[in-house]
Amino acid sequence: MKKILVSGGAGFLGSHLCDQLVAEGNQVTCLDNFFSGSKENISHLLSHPNFELLVQDVSFPLSIEVDEIYNLACPASPQLYQQFPIETFKTSILGSLNLLELAKTTGARIFQASTSEVYGDPQLHPQPESYFGNVNPIGPRACYDEGKRGAETLFFDYHRQHQVDIKVMRIFNTYGPRMSAKDGRVVSNFILQALQGKGLSVIGDGTQTRSFCYVDDTIQAMRLLMDSSMEITGPVNVGNPTECTILELASLILDLTGSKSTLSFLPAAADDPLRRQPNISMAVRDLHWSPQIQLQEGLLKTIAYFDSYLSKNTG
Repeated sequence: MKKILVSGGAGFLGSHLCDQLVAEGNQVTCLDNFFSGSKENISHLLSHPNFELLVQDVSFPLSIEVDEIYNLACPASPQLYQQFPIETFKTSILGSLNLLELAKTTGARIFQASTSEVYGDPQLHPQPESYFGNVNPIGPRACYDEGKRGAETLFFDYHRQHQVDIKVMRIFNTYGPRMSAKDGRVVSNFILQALQGKGLSVIGDGTQTRSFCYVDDTIQAMRLLMDSSMEITGPVNVGNPTECTILELASLILDLTGSKSTLSFLPAAADDPLRRQPNISMAVRDLHWSPQIQLQEGLLKTIAYFDSYLSKNTG
């Protein structure tokens, strides 16, 4: 049994990770202040003897005995982080500093959930880990993009200066059950709008692309990276390399839900990437990982989740 801290453990990805770690027999402490996470995501774990909830902001120091640390704390919704840019930046930078200090003190291995947003609006396709990106450092998305880039800097500096055992993963668009219904992400938006018979809100002309990876595949990659040899520090891209336009996603969701909703086009967002596709050759080589769940299968599971969500929260 390992003592494992999951910062942001009540979030979308964090709660699924907590499920996996508890199921493996570990002692798991979930650190969350519910700024973007939800207690409902972990309610089924609260009575488990191997699970503990610590309600605290990661931007404040903490002291706890741990063997491993997963840092997933940070709002990932553009809608939320643009509303609270300073809080988002503090979470990335101060949160990383605090957890890296904890890792240095305890000798714990530490994982950073970085993001494809470190590549900005990329000029290279698909994006390999060696690409430095094309990021606007003063734009409305910079609090998240540059916060995550700064966190990566801290992780590698602690590794070089203090020999902290680090793992850094750049996560591309992930979707699945427990996505927040209010975070404005395209998959959750489209599914909820389709199920409610509302127009699907397409930002821009819909020709921009994303690569959608189901949550179970992403969690498996996290576990593989964390358990890999010390020499594999990352950053490692994790995502589905199949590129999909927003219009193609909308069409598929309409088909799978049987919805008669139409498309509603909205102005393009500032600094919104036009293309997003990961090069996952490093994950395939070093982790022996590739996504297994196809988009249609994953969307059906996500649609079922949101259909149940609407039944409980409407009417």
